[in-house]
Amino acid sequence: MTNYNEKDARRTSIIFAASQAIVGSAAPISFSIGGLAGHYLLGADKSLATLPVTAFTLGVAVGAIPAAAIIKSIGQRAGFLAGTGITALGGAIATLGLYEFSFLIFTIGLLSIGLGGAFVQQFRFAAADNAPPAYKAKAISFVLAGGIVTAVLGPQIVIFTREALAPMMFAGSFVAIIGLAAAGALILSFLRSRQATSGHVSGLEEPARPLGEIVKQPVFAIGLLCAVGSYALMSLVMTGAPLAMVGCGFTADEAALGISWHVMAMYAPSFFTGRLIARFGREAVIAVGLLLLIGCALVGLSGIALWQFWTALILLGVGWNFGFIGATAMVADAYRTSEKGKVQGFHDFVLFGCVAISSFLSGVIYNAWGWEMLNWMIFPVVLLCLVALGALRFISKREPAAA
Repeated sequence: MTNYNEKDARRTSIIFAASQAIVGSAAPISFSIGGLAGHYLLGADKSLATLPVTAFTLGVAVGAIPAAAIIKSIGQRAGFLAGTGITALGGAIATLGLYEFSFLIFTIGLLSIGLGGAFVQQFRFAAADNAPPAYKAKAISFVLAGGIVTAVLGPQIVIFTREALAPMMFAGSFVAIIGLAAAGALILSFLRSRQATSGHVSGLEEPARPLGEIVKQPVFAIGLLCAVGSYALMSLVMTGAPLAMVGCGFTADEAALGISWHVMAMYAPSFFTGRLIARFGREAVIAVGLLLLIGCALVGLSGIALWQFWTALILLGVGWNFGFIGATAMVADAYRTSEKGKVQGFHDFVLFGCVAISSFLSGVIYNAWGWEMLNWMIFPVVLLCLVALGALRFISKREPAAA
């Protein structure tokens, strides 16, 4: 490792963090009003209100493997620029769906925004791939720290634009996504072309192993499990929270501000999460994140005052940050440079496929059993992840002894 490499990695991380802040704002816009817009477009039966949000997450899942393949084929700069184009197209389709008062077209629009979001999800891997080994966790954290701007920008765009094209509710917010995609494309244009294929591998690159061999590694399997658990629970509760807040008599603006606090909590810890991982280890940080998700459930079950909704969402965000960044760092150490494309695509396909299911179930569970049941769902998933982390610790202790 050289000083040049670390400086180069830091520059790349800054570009990805800035783009994450701008293009990534399409996600909180979709999350905060996707369900409300779906509720607005549906008739008497509102059980599918969160389906547009599910479509967004499904788009991220379906787009994961193609996005990784496109980036590998044409390079990071061209690949990520293509992603911003898809995001802009999704914003246009969603706007058309609202003007046509078509739930189907609106859902397709959010699916397309999600496809663009699959490229955004590759930012963290791309930053890690362009970093020396000791800087990988910091690079991931730094990119996700761009979400602090997202936390403010996305919900504020909703507040100031959702009635801007009245009488068509919410249309202005999705028009804004087109502008966000254009700004993100400008930032990504500063990526250096050589970074599309550069790596920090000393000596000859090791040959790629079959995907099945890679995913069978305990560190990969348990890292993926914890990533899925953290992200799926976050999606489950976050997707239902705006519906629950409005259902309890709070305004759409108060619900959007709740999502703002939540997204801020998701990304603000990223400034020091990498350092915590370096000092205490990935497993310890993941475990703390999972316990914070339990705290979210306990607060959510304690009452339905506005402060309780917001506090639960803040705990949910910080818990996601620790759990997801720790799990991502664990997975990033489980594959070789020659394997990154297929492994990252597989990882995000599984991850966001599960998150899509959780966002869909959020609306179903909320309509059938209410806000409390969404919080009760946290406990068994967290328990499973904690048991898996304990098993990994046991396996890790036995392996040196066996050697």
